[in-house]
Amino acid sequence: MGSQHAVGVYVSLRFLLSRALVATSLTLLAALPKPALSAAPPPLPQLTPDAVTHHSIVLGGRSLAYSARAGTITLRNVDDQPTARIFYTAYTLDGADPVGRPVTFLYNGGPGSSTMWLRMGSFGPVRVSAGDARTTVGPPYRLLDNNYSLLDKSDLVFIDMPGSGYGRIIGAGKPKDFWGVDQDADAFAQFIQRYLTNFNRWNSPKFLFGESYGTTRSAVLSGVLATRGIALNGIVLLSSFLNPMVDYNDGAPIGGGDWAYVLYLPTETATAWYHHAIPGAPGLSGLLAQAERFALGEYLDGLAAGSQLAPDRFNDIVAKLHRYTGLSERYIRNSNMRISYDRFQNELGRQRGITVGRLDGRFQTYVLDRPEISPDWDATDSAIDGAFVATANDYMRQVLKYDTPLLYRSQIYDLIYAGDSSWNFKHGNDPQTFNVAPDLAQAMTYNPRLKIFSANGYFDFATPFFATQYVLEHLYIAPALQKNITYGFYESGHMVYLHPDALAKFHADLERWYAMVLGR
Repeated sequence: MGSQHAVGVYVSLRFLLSRALVATSLTLLAALPKPALSAAPPPLPQLTPDAVTHHSIVLGGRSLAYSARAGTITLRNVDDQPTARIFYTAYTLDGADPVGRPVTFLYNGGPGSSTMWLRMGSFGPVRVSAGDARTTVGPPYRLLDNNYSLLDKSDLVFIDMPGSGYGRIIGAGKPKDFWGVDQDADAFAQFIQRYLTNFNRWNSPKFLFGESYGTTRSAVLSGVLATRGIALNGIVLLSSFLNPMVDYNDGAPIGGGDWAYVLYLPTETATAWYHHAIPGAPGLSGLLAQAERFALGEYLDGLAAGSQLAPDRFNDIVAKLHRYTGLSERYIRNSNMRISYDRFQNELGRQRGITVGRLDGRFQTYVLDRPEISPDWDATDSAIDGAFVATANDYMRQVLKYDTPLLYRSQIYDLIYAGDSSWNFKHGNDPQTFNVAPDLAQAMTYNPRLKIFSANGYFDFATPFFATQYVLEHLYIAPALQKNITYGFYESGHMVYLHPDALAKFHADLERWYAMVLGR
């Protein structure tokens, strides 16, 4: 009996102790921060149906019937959840065999730009009549049938980057999933995969066509596509930005870093020649040949000498820089022979109170503050933006019949360079630079049949032609593969197609190049 009582007391005490411990534990758990429940993705916005219209165009004396599709393709994550709707316009030749018919994917850059510029100004079936080195006459603007369209050579798919145009990030998608070098390439790769699937184009010859940062995208994208078994026939690089290490200077080259002064010099020479700031100069091609030899020879050596440069050599280089830039020797001396392109833009016409364009040095605009170091805005933008934005909106709604309540975002710089949404420039395992020249070299080596067309404007300060040529000639690929690169140089700027004569030459060059690549 006594033992049974002892056991009962023990059990009772253990029970009470257990209850106390449970109560204490519950109290402690209640005090701990509760893990956030995963929020369900927001409901998807209403989907605007694709619009398909039918048209015709005369190219090379032939009337071609084509279909235009304006719509979106939905991207999905690994869990098959919608993350973004990408807006695009596709122009496809009616009655063509999709197997033998090439398809070219075109996009602008920024990063942050829609593809309004290429769609409305380059090789699509229509183009806006914009000012050529002058401000465009105000609305109503004119939309022209494009005699320089590439539709006779290839179907054309113009893609707006995620979040731009009529596209939106939706559902489970977040800006950080798209707004970065590698994230952007992955999104474009998925778009291309889905387009090829949706429209039975897997066995079509495939081309990429990027402008500005679009060339950066193409270099990375070509590698991503290769890992997914998508082989490219060719890549068009328009106004390339492949290695930022040779493309920029900040006007204060303390400790070295002189490459940009060397590689920008021929663009400064071309712009000075255009504005008649170089008296007695020969034709542009001859003058540029001289400037290029000087830049990579005597000028480069002089900059490399630094403080060891002898006074007589310094004076000789200053005199030649005066000849090749049109700037005063006094200004060049005060700049220690190093003139950043933005200062050149303002200095060339400072006495007249004007500055020349960054995207296209042929354009000019008045300045409000003559002593300022660099321009307040780009003369090119102020001359053409209104015409492109207005005609793009009118064309897609009235001609292509894309009926959506959304506003067309011609650019989203205010979104992707603000706060936590800022563009992620990290590429691969290198947090310091997004040099994509190695990506292009690897793509060309992995696919030795891949052909490259590099198009460059002489008056482009955003992506100077001499820097592009230098980078492409230093890919360190096999000599046989180096021959796969074709160059086109034009008397125009960043957007080569703004100058009709340059557009005509660019078109003729591409017609021949496509025929060569396709063996036709």
